Amino acid sequence: MSSESRPVALPPAQRTVGQLVAESIRFYGDHFWAVLALGLSFLAIDLASLGQSVRAQTVLAWILGPLVCAAFVRASCLMSSEEWSWTAFAAALIVYVPFPVLLRLYVLPGVFWFALFGLAVPAAVAEHLDLVPALRRGARLGRADLVHSLAGLATLCIVYGVCRFALLVLLHTQGDQAQKIAIVLADIVLSPLLYIGGALLYVDQAARAEAVE
Repeated sequence: MSSESRPVALPPAQRTVGQLVAESIRFYGDHFWAVLALGLSFLAIDLASLGQSVRAQTVLAWILGPLVCAAFVRASCLMSSEEWSWTAFAAALIVYVPFPVLLRLYVLPGVFWFALFGLAVPAAVAEHLDLVPALRRGARLGRADLVHSLAGLATLCIVYGVCRFALLVLLHTQGDQAQKIAIVLADIVLSPLLYIGGALLYVDQAARAEAVE
């Protein structure tokens, strides 16, 4: 599709959930190799969790959680063209602590938790905040338009989940090795969209918060 035929993107304060996903995909395409590397964190967790019990998977999610946190910080740096922030990494670790347990409660509680507090990470990167101010800023941004924040993250998760499931179904009859390959492809190629979408959501919520103030 040519650039002339694309619909004009709304400004961040008015961006819809659909446009959030579309702009995330566009950013992914424009920075493909840098963004693709973010998927290694999901891949590590999934490969380590294969064949494990739910309890073991939860423990592994905690152990490997710093990889997820580092990937989100990196996505936030890419989105805002800023340098790496150890403060953002610390904020990500704090926000992540309850996430593996919440995620086991049918995903939505984990999404809700991140919608409320997860934007502390890109806020720390983009606004050069210290840890406590970053956590407070993240909470304020999450509440600026909680419906948009929650719906945006939920939609990104649905897009990832549906595409991943479709790939697994497509290769279901090809044997265990093909299914493992499908998991690898899904994690590496699709999961970076979650990080980029979360970082872009910060831009939307910051604009909405500014409009309210």
